[in-house]
Amino acid sequence: MEPLEEKPVIYTMENKPIVTCAGDQALFTSLYNPLALQLPREPMEWRRSYGRAPKMIHLEANFVQFKEDLLPKEGNRALLTFPFLHIYWTDCCDTEAYKASVKEDMLRWQSLLRLHGSLDWLIVVVESDSKKKNKTNILPRTSIMDKIRSDFCNKQSDRCVVLSDPLKESSRAQESWSSFLTKLRTLLLMSFTKNLGKFEDDMRTLREKRTEPGWSFCEYFMVQEELAFVFEMLQQFEDALVQYDELDALFTQYVLNFGAGDGANWLGSFCAPVRSWNGLVLRRPIDMEKREQIQGGQVSLLDLRSYLFSRQCTLLVFLQRPWEVTQRALQLLHNCVQELHLLEVSVLQGALDCWVFLSCLEVLQRIEGCCDRAQLEANCSHTVGLWAYSSEKLKSLGSLCGLMSENRPDSEDLNRTVDLLAGLGIERPETASSLQSPYKKLKEALSSVEAFEKHYLDLTHAAMEMYRAIGRMRSARLVGKSLAEFYMRKGDSRRAEGFLQDALSSYVSEGWSLPITHTRKQVAECHKLLNQTEDYLQTSALLAGDANLTDKEREHFCQEILTYASHMSDSQAKKVVLSMSAFAQLRQLQFSPAAAVVHVGAALQLELRLHSLMPVAVRLEQLAAGVHFSLEKGGARGGAGGGAQCRAGTVRFPQESPAGAQPRPRPPALELHEMHDRSPSDRTLNSAGVVCKNVHLLLRRRGSSASLDPPGHVGVAVDDGAQLLKTSEVVLSPGNNSIIFTAPSREPGTYTLRQLCATVGQVQFVLPHIYPIVQYEVYSQEPQLTIEPLADNLLAGFPQRVKFTIVTGHYSIKKGDALQLSNRDAMPILQSSTCSAYILSSTGERVGEGVLSVQSSEKVTSISLPLAPPYHTIQFQLEALCHIPPTPPRPETQRLTNGELQHWAKTRKRADSGIAAIDHKISVDCPWSIYSTLIVLTFHIPFKSKHSLLSVGKRKYIQVCVQNVSEMKFHLVEQSLAEREGTLLELQSLNAKTQQLVHSKQSLFYVWEVKWVKDLPLCLQCVFSISFSPAATEGSSYKPYRYEFQLENVSTLYSMRAEIMPAPEAQDCHTGALCVLEVCITRLAELCEAEKEDTGLTESDGLYTAKLLYEVVDNSSNWAVCGKSSGLVSMAVAASTTHSVQMEVMPLFAGNLPFPNIKLFKYLPHYATPVLQTDTDSCLEKDSVSLLDDQTADTASIRSRGSVHSLGGGEQVRGPPLPRLEPFGAGQVFNASRGRQVLVLPGKDDHVLEVNVT
Repeated sequence: MEPLEEKPVIYTMENKPIVTCAGDQALFTSLYNPLALQLPREPMEWRRSYGRAPKMIHLEANFVQFKEDLLPKEGNRALLTFPFLHIYWTDCCDTEAYKASVKEDMLRWQSLLRLHGSLDWLIVVVESDSKKKNKTNILPRTSIMDKIRSDFCNKQSDRCVVLSDPLKESSRAQESWSSFLTKLRTLLLMSFTKNLGKFEDDMRTLREKRTEPGWSFCEYFMVQEELAFVFEMLQQFEDALVQYDELDALFTQYVLNFGAGDGANWLGSFCAPVRSWNGLVLRRPIDMEKREQIQGGQVSLLDLRSYLFSRQCTLLVFLQRPWEVTQRALQLLHNCVQELHLLEVSVLQGALDCWVFLSCLEVLQRIEGCCDRAQLEANCSHTVGLWAYSSEKLKSLGSLCGLMSENRPDSEDLNRTVDLLAGLGIERPETASSLQSPYKKLKEALSSVEAFEKHYLDLTHAAMEMYRAIGRMRSARLVGKSLAEFYMRKGDSRRAEGFLQDALSSYVSEGWSLPITHTRKQVAECHKLLNQTEDYLQTSALLAGDANLTDKEREHFCQEILTYASHMSDSQAKKVVLSMSAFAQLRQLQFSPAAAVVHVGAALQLELRLHSLMPVAVRLEQLAAGVHFSLEKGGARGGAGGGAQCRAGTVRFPQESPAGAQPRPRPPALELHEMHDRSPSDRTLNSAGVVCKNVHLLLRRRGSSASLDPPGHVGVAVDDGAQLLKTSEVVLSPGNNSIIFTAPSREPGTYTLRQLCATVGQVQFVLPHIYPIVQYEVYSQEPQLTIEPLADNLLAGFPQRVKFTIVTGHYSIKKGDALQLSNRDAMPILQSSTCSAYILSSTGERVGEGVLSVQSSEKVTSISLPLAPPYHTIQFQLEALCHIPPTPPRPETQRLTNGELQHWAKTRKRADSGIAAIDHKISVDCPWSIYSTLIVLTFHIPFKSKHSLLSVGKRKYIQVCVQNVSEMKFHLVEQSLAEREGTLLELQSLNAKTQQLVHSKQSLFYVWEVKWVKDLPLCLQCVFSISFSPAATEGSSYKPYRYEFQLENVSTLYSMRAEIMPAPEAQDCHTGALCVLEVCITRLAELCEAEKEDTGLTESDGLYTAKLLYEVVDNSSNWAVCGKSSGLVSMAVAASTTHSVQMEVMPLFAGNLPFPNIKLFKYLPHYATPVLQTDTDSCLEKDSVSLLDDQTADTASIRSRGSVHSLGGGEQVRGPPLPRLEPFGAGQVFNASRGRQVLVLPGKDDHVLEVNVT
């Protein structure tokens, strides 16, 4: 049977798996159409070996008549002609017919299959109802099937199937037909998988033998391509592409090994000279001509690469990945050039350029054929590389064939062109009808100069436009630079300059040193041809200082500048202003003096350090620095502002990049972190690596569209009207040079260096801006007087040295000039027999010395001054003495910010140390001013004193504490205490030492016992005096120190004594047990006249009584007072009157516990009337006041209402009258039990023992 006529395919080797059909051919012909149509409808899951992912495929088959020639021969590896399944068709229903002919035919068919090792077969028995009706002796179909199965399918019963009425539309027929198709797909896929796996194993075995002698890459190529054809036949284009990629990688590795010295023998066939360079062929799915060359082992390197890439291109187009074709094509073209070089293949000069040019256009036209215009414009980033590469190769061909020179090609160029066109051969049939085929374009471009220029410009401009469209400005400028070289060779320098400037600006902005130098030489050539003198001189200056050039080249460009400067010396010639950055670099500037601050008329020198970039010494007619003058004072008195590195008067300038290139910004530091990949199951380490966290910053693309102005256009010229620092006839040698200027200082103000200009003939090299900002200051100072202490604090009481500093400023101290000091607060300036004054210059150097004359009167001190010129300093020291006041002075008032008056003492205390200070104001009249200068000196009192009255019964003691609050040590002697009134009192000193040393922050205590004959006065006015002298000064005189104070209520009126006793049935006090506290109050003094005026006393028949309130308080929480803790007692005011009270207390801890505190107050009745009428409720609430008349009344409720704390204040009381409590003076009540303790034993039932140790 002949296969049915199929639709035309898009390539010549479309194949399907072959299935042979034996038996009844007419029967199969009737079933062919539905079988071929329905077989690929349902997909099948194809599971492959080696763990490869399963895929769903649609199986098709090419059904052919069974012939013995179709069976595979031994050693044949072809899969495309391999029959994967053999089917025997029969519709025999008669037993006699089966035995007579069908069985024998089946036996012959089976024997042929077994002979050729074909084990994939299927017997199909077609059952028809029409035959059953025609033949009555037909056995049941089961008997025929059983017979066939017993004869042929004993062990493979599934190899025989029954197809019931396949052409009918009954459900039974459809079910039978569907089952048959499923069986056919399964058997076909099983056979396909088995045979394909065996083929892959054989292919791997062949590949593993590649190191053996005699192994041929071309033979292996045909085998693996057969596998690729099978995948393509199954429409598995990705797997087919993998096969070609593996072949590509294998061949590339062998070529690289050959270049490294490890070459294979079969590579020798690829080293033959290249005879044809007609480019890639991508319009044919399979280039049969080149495939036959590969099969015969006679293929060249370019033909192999061309065929391999054409197959990859076809599969990529099927996969709808056309843009990957362009990427691979660009890599292929570059790699082929390198491989020919590695294999040392002989190639005619220019042949590779032709092959690359044709290949680029072929790829571009192939992509244009499968994509529309919108897709091409949107994805021009993938094709622009081929456009640029093709223009580059066409330019190379034009240069080789003499098409780029100003003259026409000569005979040698024409012969070379003919040889190159001969290697192209004849044009391919598939492109013969196209007017824009690569073959025609190349042939036309090499035919004439005009045609070449047209094609080259079209390609170049197209590449540039695409690069600009996708934002690759660097690449666009690189193509433009190539175009500029074309224009240069054509003699069109004006067009070339624009492209060269664009490329140069890109290189300068990115800091590419060598491309800058090369491009700048081309720009200089353009400028010279176009007579652009200024631009040419500026570019020559940059090239003369370029270290990438040889010394000879640098000297040539330097001489160009010097020649122009010497020849154009007449005054009518135009001055050319160039940038100094190309001529010399300002490295350092140093001021002398270093502070860069001088007074008017002083000398200031500036030393400039210039680094000359010229290769030879250059004589400068003048070197000038422009100075801007400002009346405002400069903010930085160190000589530089705006971030200048000023150190010891030196300003360092950042070093510029050579050749005018902008320095590349310093990239950020790498942020590297470890990366570990561990197994999720057992946490074992699978891999480790390093990851960069800030790769987005390191690989960030800088904007390439930013352009720079061409060098040489200096927008700022030297201002002739500005002040200039000039020096003439300076020779700048290559390297560092030092030039010294004298700065002007005629007027006060700030001088800023703005420009630097070097003049060589009619050429001026200008540095338009000096950055960082460099300034120096010229000042005119008013005379100033300062008086400051030599120590941190001035101490009152003994002489202290103060320093006088006079800055003369613009004033000149003349003979007879003196300072007049007025002491408002009696702070004398002590005269000294030898007092010298030192005269210092403005730089701080001592230039003279003079003797002072100090004359003092009661209110004025006159100090004569030595002679001193302007802008000098006079320094001298004098002693001042501040007397310590005996008592703190009266407070002076000061108004606060809120308008209230606040009272301050004249002596104030520092918050940090508590030391008292005295401010003294000095009014000074200076000879240079008609106004007085007010100066405040602060003196600190070195001592702080306090007093206290001590009592022991009726005996009295006075204690004075003296504390040294200064940082010095003092000797104290002759302490004394006296009463100011001179009463009949005796103050007996209890102090043994007469001289003591007191250190800083140390206190000394002095005690006197007070003895009297008659009654003690109510008030004592005491004066404490002592003499002190600094311990550090030997032999110094002692100075007095006085402290006055007053004591009131000195006499002891009452004595209190307390006793704590255990309960009557106990011998000792125990914790938790009640004890008895007995308080005994005794009157010690008789009633005096002053006491009779006390409002708290009541008189009855000449007998005075007083009401006292006692209160027991335990602040340490050792005792619990049970019951009342306070009460009132009424006692007669007479000596030895005693009153005792008892109360219950409970110790809370064991140990020696101190007695609770017992307080005694005066009880004073309140006679004031209420301020306003109170309501009835408040009167009832305050009714407990009547309980105060009872001596045993508890006063806790009174104290809770605040009556205990109303200590006789002058506040008006609202509501009913309340009593007042007034405390006794410090010496009026003597507590005889203060400091006593009582032993408390722990309780018997306590499990936790708490002991209080005091």
